[in-house]
Amino acid sequence: MSRYLSSRLQSLTPYTPGEQPRDKSYVKLNTNESPFAPSPLAIEAVDKDMLADLRLYSDPTADELAGEIARCYSVDKDNVLVTNGSDEALAFCFLAFCDRDKGVAFADVTYGFYKVYAALFNVPTRIIPLDSDYKVKASDYMGIGCNILIANPNAQTGIAIGAKEIEEIVAANSDSVVIIDEAYADFSEVSCVPLVNKYDNVVVVRTMSKSRSLAGARIGYALASEQLARDLRTVKYSFNPYNLGTLPIALGAAALRDGAYFDRCVDLIKSNRTYLTEQLEERGFHVLPSSANFVLARSGAIGGKRLYLALKDKGVLVRHLADERIEDFVRITIGDRAQCDALLAAIDTITEAL
Repeated sequence: MSRYLSSRLQSLTPYTPGEQPRDKSYVKLNTNESPFAPSPLAIEAVDKDMLADLRLYSDPTADELAGEIARCYSVDKDNVLVTNGSDEALAFCFLAFCDRDKGVAFADVTYGFYKVYAALFNVPTRIIPLDSDYKVKASDYMGIGCNILIANPNAQTGIAIGAKEIEEIVAANSDSVVIIDEAYADFSEVSCVPLVNKYDNVVVVRTMSKSRSLAGARIGYALASEQLARDLRTVKYSFNPYNLGTLPIALGAAALRDGAYFDRCVDLIKSNRTYLTEQLEERGFHVLPSSANFVLARSGAIGGKRLYLALKDKGVLVRHLADERIEDFVRITIGDRAQCDALLAAIDTITEAL
């Protein structure tokens, strides 16, 4: 670091994103991207006229996209804030609702950006351990006196808790904001979006990176009561009014209109998740029950980091996470069937050589 870096940031440990290699071709199962192309309607939405109009600033309200989001979730546009990826929506939540007097609680094993944002924005944290089965225990979050951030399904384990349990947490913390990070919710049977119309202290954060196959377009959004959405909008317009470009706005709106393609892709990923889980368990792996587009799996024959490195050497990328409680696991994105089979073949080759 330079001698000019603010003393406030000198101890900051930034988030480490998953590898995006350019040196060779891999079976890429490490960053929870979709194996499928974006909706054909989304691709067709971008034409030469739109490209020519890139000389103009994008719509700061992202009105077309916000309208499609509102339609999709049966909320008003005033309940919607469109952001540059869900990470920006989370950052806006930290800025709007958290400070030194009102901190935030989240799990010990969860999305790594939560700790980074807390450190970046100087927000005190309360870390609440997952239970022995790697699950969020709702009773640990009742009336705790600070804001709450829960990834559901959880970002590292894939395990989801029920909407009823989330609602109990929301109701028990009426003086705090409860933020539900639903980056993977489309692959589960649980969503807390209906709570937005029922409670004034809940924010649901979502992304189009996973289930809508638009990771490269960086489209996220927050759904909240009109008052909370207005707070988030104040932060946005104090930070970056043109936070989403013209092309992502058009891509996202068109993708939301293609419900049939979305359903087909999600169903395939769920089917492949079941297939991969069964195949790994047949090979002696312990696989946590995932409701996301990835599985967290532990081999009884080889450690997590060693397996990650061996798979990388075989041309298959998975994610190894350094969290102490899950360091023996690897996190595997659910790919298409060919990618799943390539992973399994590589695992067989590695374990046969042990």
